[in-house]
Amino acid sequence: MDKLRILDLESKGCFDFFWNEANSDNESPGYGLIVDNTKNRNVSSIASVGFGLSAYVIGIERRWITYEEGYNRTKGTLETFYKNVEHDDGFFYHFLDMKTGKKNEAYYDCASIIDTTLFLNGAIVAAEYFGGEIKELFEKIYRRVDWTVYYDESVNQFYMGYTKEKGGWHHWDTYAEQLSQYVLSVASPTYPVPAKIYDGFEKRKAKYGPYEVINSPGGALFVHQYSHAFIDFRKYVDKDGIDWFENSINATRANRQFCIDNPYGLKTYHENAWGLTACASPNGYIVPGGPPFYPGFEPKLDGTVTPCGPAGSIVFTPEESIEALNYFYENHPKLWGEYGFQDAYNLDTDPEWYADHVIGINKGITLVMIENYRTGLIWDLYMSNEYVREGIRRLGWKEKNTSK
Repeated sequence: MDKLRILDLESKGCFDFFWNEANSDNESPGYGLIVDNTKNRNVSSIASVGFGLSAYVIGIERRWITYEEGYNRTKGTLETFYKNVEHDDGFFYHFLDMKTGKKNEAYYDCASIIDTTLFLNGAIVAAEYFGGEIKELFEKIYRRVDWTVYYDESVNQFYMGYTKEKGGWHHWDTYAEQLSQYVLSVASPTYPVPAKIYDGFEKRKAKYGPYEVINSPGGALFVHQYSHAFIDFRKYVDKDGIDWFENSINATRANRQFCIDNPYGLKTYHENAWGLTACASPNGYIVPGGPPFYPGFEPKLDGTVTPCGPAGSIVFTPEESIEALNYFYENHPKLWGEYGFQDAYNLDTDPEWYADHVIGINKGITLVMIENYRTGLIWDLYMSNEYVREGIRRLGWKEKNTSK
């Protein structure tokens, strides 16, 4: 098989997930909500919906659906979020009831700033692609988000959680997946936070082998992928000269090298079975640690590998990611399902374990990053948005060809 054929197959599988696993009942208050994972079709994830809004644009461009089909689904989804989905100060809850749009009490007790950001990222892509009524709906949703509620001025950081009853708790105090959160929050036309918030989180450098990386303590790959799925960091350095795109290249290479080094002697890992990131496992959902960048940090590894690890890093390590995806496809037929790759597999269990389901955010990062690698479509749309451009300006990021 042509080595690039796997990108067609997996992209179409990912798209089919977002199209088929959405609430398509026009009479439902939850119209357009997309399931978090196919093991539980009663629960939607707003981050999954954010990736789904991008998926519909990709589906139109690749002629998997018509423009009218994508437009109607997108418009109805944004109407659901504007009129029906439960929110606090404009922030949505991570998990929702698929039919009602109300928060799912079994999961979280507060709205989610990061998942709202991921939803808004997808809504921006849709707004720029369709314009008109869809852009107006995005504007209404974006403008009511009060970013100041989650801003803890005393430490110059965002809270991770907040309720009016308890106040805020935990903080976005290190580098992670939240970079687009700063862009959207400082650019808000209604409730902006000061640009100095970008100085509030720790940017600690660490090394694994030859790879120096500004990393989050856990080291999972998704922290180096999610904001990059929308912001085209190839073109920018921040005001301190940090090249976040190069940083993600180094983090991905370090993650792969750690799997090659395989210090714990696990059966699953090798040069084409790598990409440690959040995924399903034989013991439920896990966030496995990456390379031990920090003294005293011991990664929690059980031999689980997920295809979205290398797939979501294809813009950083294209050759290595494509080799990994072809390895999975050719050597692990049990890993292939209705929506392309199932979520993960593990050869270090007895018997060997293969996931029987997919997870929306993992299908999402896979689809969006493959499309960015091939055409730059999602990057181009997101970066054309006026608020994104304004946020980058306020943060003082510079284009690489003009920075000094």
